[in-house]
Amino acid sequence: MALPSPHLDDRRFQQLVDEAKRYVQQKAPEWTDHNVSDPGVTLIETFAYMVDQLLYRLNRVPDKNYAAFLDLLGIRLFPPAAATTEVDFRLSAPQPETVLLRAGTQVATPRSDTEEAVVFATTEDLPIVPSSLEKLVTAPVGGTQTDVTGRLADGADVPCFQTRPAPGDALLFGLPVAVPRCIVAVRLDSRVEGVGVDPRQPPLVWEAWDGSRWVTCETASDTTGGLNRPGEIVVYVPPGHTASVVAGTRAGWLRCRVTEAEPGQPFYSESPTVREAEVFTIGGTAVAEHAEAVLDVPLGVSEGVAGQRFTVGRAPILLDGEPPVVEVSSGEGWETWTAVEHFGDSSPGDQHVLIDATAGEFAFPPAVREPDGTLRVYGGVPPKGARLRVPRYRTGGGTAGNVARGAVSVLQSSVPYIAAVHNREAARGGVDGETVENAKVRAPHLLRLQERAVTAGDHEVVARQAAPSAARVKCLPAVAGEPGAVRVLVVPDAVADEGDRLRFEQLIPPDTMLAAIAGRLDERRLIGTRLVVEPPAYQGVTVVARLQAPAAEADRVREDALAALFRHLNPLRGGADGTGWGFGRPVQYGEVFAVLQRISGATLVEEVRLFPADPITGRRGAPADRIDVAPDALVFSYQHQVVVSPAPSGEPT
Repeated sequence: MALPSPHLDDRRFQQLVDEAKRYVQQKAPEWTDHNVSDPGVTLIETFAYMVDQLLYRLNRVPDKNYAAFLDLLGIRLFPPAAATTEVDFRLSAPQPETVLLRAGTQVATPRSDTEEAVVFATTEDLPIVPSSLEKLVTAPVGGTQTDVTGRLADGADVPCFQTRPAPGDALLFGLPVAVPRCIVAVRLDSRVEGVGVDPRQPPLVWEAWDGSRWVTCETASDTTGGLNRPGEIVVYVPPGHTASVVAGTRAGWLRCRVTEAEPGQPFYSESPTVREAEVFTIGGTAVAEHAEAVLDVPLGVSEGVAGQRFTVGRAPILLDGEPPVVEVSSGEGWETWTAVEHFGDSSPGDQHVLIDATAGEFAFPPAVREPDGTLRVYGGVPPKGARLRVPRYRTGGGTAGNVARGAVSVLQSSVPYIAAVHNREAARGGVDGETVENAKVRAPHLLRLQERAVTAGDHEVVARQAAPSAARVKCLPAVAGEPGAVRVLVVPDAVADEGDRLRFEQLIPPDTMLAAIAGRLDERRLIGTRLVVEPPAYQGVTVVARLQAPAAEADRVREDALAALFRHLNPLRGGADGTGWGFGRPVQYGEVFAVLQRISGATLVEEVRLFPADPITGRRGAPADRIDVAPDALVFSYQHQVVVSPAPSGEPT
């Protein structure tokens, strides 16, 4: 428990007024009218108000001293972090030449009367490369690849796979060049020959060759019904797509491969055929961040002394990417001075700077006089008269950038041939800058840590510092069979879809986040400790409920009930206190029943059934009154079902 901070003077306005009136009674007894209408009382209250303000400022002295102590300890406020998302740029029509989107292209959410637009900028150039179909190759599993381009040109019906398709059969599409990060449409003219499959979920997957392996491509739509009718498949080509030699031809290859059927999924009994095929590029995908790059910022001129500080005009400085550098002019051009966390390890010749990201300040190494009178310099000093500049830094960020999927829809930069923009996934990673109050809470933990991680709490504190955008971090002791192992479970922040509905892929932390946490912990772990940084396991839960409500409110009650279930069984913001479902906390019938009973308009909760479910495969277990959750797991709402029937006549409404 923290030591209590005393008030240097705890008197308040009314106490000051009462004290002044008592003093008046002692010194001027002839003054008998002490009502608020008396001019003298008005003066007393005026001076009491002024003294009250002075006392407030006096009592702020301990806070100021505390902030000064934090500064002496080197505690700096964390800067914001920028949210990122992938944005699709759709062409108005396929173009014969490459359309280049430069880094810094701006897209935004729509502006409304109550909300400003949230602006994103692309982080690197995006060439939208035109494509076409040059080769079509069939590749049966375990068989010989066959070039069927000529047969296709002659108008023949070309079987896509073997007569009786088998998992692993593939149809390869050769493009003139690789099209990394492009959106490609594959237009086919097919007949209903692939008998047996469900056109809504055919056992097919689209993949792209990245030089060493086939990488799965996301598909936006498939109107061919599993290659069984004329239509288009829209494929998002991954960044690593590269040209290579297949069937004696060098091209950028895509393939459509037959996969093993999932339980209950129909499979091909005959191969579908293709009569015509066409491939063309309809857009591209770029990473965009809620930040703005500021270029060629002059800092000033060096005075040639140690400990100089320079401030940029626009703060804060974002440090969640490549940290900015300072360039110092010299007779041979510009020398680069790099950023460090502290000057403790810097030698006199090192070209180092320290960045206070929140204040937008660049500090050069100080000089400290030692007890023997010598002067120790913790790093180099820019020569007198040298010009200083920051070639590039980023500013912006914050939680405002965590917008929902589909929210980014406005192209702010002028780019020819671009008809629409769209973000397929919600932006994530945006974190507001740290407050002074939070720094006060964090400082004692840093003093206790002393740059090492020993306890489970130490590991969690270090992990949060390494990845501020992580929503939850949990450190568990070593499990059986893992002596000396520490498991750190990481849950990323995510923006739920409408109705507090999270998708399972949103709860998987990106590799960069896991790597940042693992790297920071590896520097501070005890020798012999083995680190495992990974996402937690997720126990899917499906609630099937039947409620009664007035007929006029049935639809509204159903939506409210679903929203309440998704909100309560939420790993990020669920649970009784709204801070996230507890690790290892079971789901019980009575708790879910109580959630549904609180739905406004529901007259009766007739039935509630709980089913454990696998959020990856979708398999559902037997109903149970209690679903146990492993100590390293969280719950995940999986496809709740609520039926609302009209309340019988005579029921209260």
